[in-house]
Amino acid sequence: MQAAVVTAFGPADVFELTELPDPAPGPGQVAIDVTHAAVGLIDVHLRQGRYQDQKGLPQPPYVPGLEVAGTVRALGEGVEGLRVGEPVVTLSGTGAEGGYASVAVADAAMTVGLEGSGVDPALAVAAVPNAATAYLALTEVAHLKPGEHVLVHGALGGLASAFPGVARTLGAAGVTGTVRRPSLERAHASALPYDEVLASDDFAETVGDRRFDVVVDPVGGQVRTDSLRVMAPMGRMLLVGNASGDWQHTAPTNTLWGGNLAILGFAVGFHLPHHPEQARPAARAALEAIRRGLVPIDVQTLPLARAAEAHRRIEQGSVGGRIVLTP
Repeated sequence: MQAAVVTAFGPADVFELTELPDPAPGPGQVAIDVTHAAVGLIDVHLRQGRYQDQKGLPQPPYVPGLEVAGTVRALGEGVEGLRVGEPVVTLSGTGAEGGYASVAVADAAMTVGLEGSGVDPALAVAAVPNAATAYLALTEVAHLKPGEHVLVHGALGGLASAFPGVARTLGAAGVTGTVRRPSLERAHASALPYDEVLASDDFAETVGDRRFDVVVDPVGGQVRTDSLRVMAPMGRMLLVGNASGDWQHTAPTNTLWGGNLAILGFAVGFHLPHHPEQARPAARAALEAIRRGLVPIDVQTLPLARAAEAHRRIEQGSVGGRIVLTP
């Protein structure tokens, strides 16, 4: 098979397009002929070496990629509910590597059939894993209730853009987004189901007396601290990333008990392996939101040989939506 290999931790030019042996599925796994592989910010952080000392995460040389779409090539021992030739998409709990290739192996529990869904594979790999993540974050962690108001930072990002549609399906009364000021015009033209999108540098002043029950923060930095000022009593902030790159930022924790607030972290890649039974229900909820047109993510495709370019675009913050690679 052909694969884009990270040969060392470092800048995007560490990628090398390589021929590798086709992987075979083990017990409880499936092999997939990949048609589309999603590129995520977590892939960039792993390649940069931010988590190189964390146990269980890949060391070079490795093939990155958490999420793929394609057709089932082979079934491992004990796999039921999937068949060879079936179109599928994988969720983010399947591991931290292997997707940037023409053949990938995934846990069957994290693999979802697309047959009859009406969702094409490029949109599926771009939207289903993130929408399933949003569903789990909002239901299992933030416990969003019908009638509540949601604030989503980095509103156009690959993960963030899945939240407004899923929040709508769960009965949210309103969803507000924030983006960097240069992206405001693009945000206002977006089909994403936000009630409004504000500039992130002064959103706390712009919202006035309005308060939010759930804040979704994949950005971090000062946006995280400013969010505490606009949270309703018993409000919950979901930390789902750190796109700002501000790894030293701290929040004033005394604000939490004084305001009856909660800050909750959620990383689906660490959650689903311990709760595999939640994967397919979350994927079904994601597919329903996508079918209803509530997750209209802009999908950009690049050939596998341009994996380094995809990573550079993400590092530059120039991607609205998601990039997928085609082997």
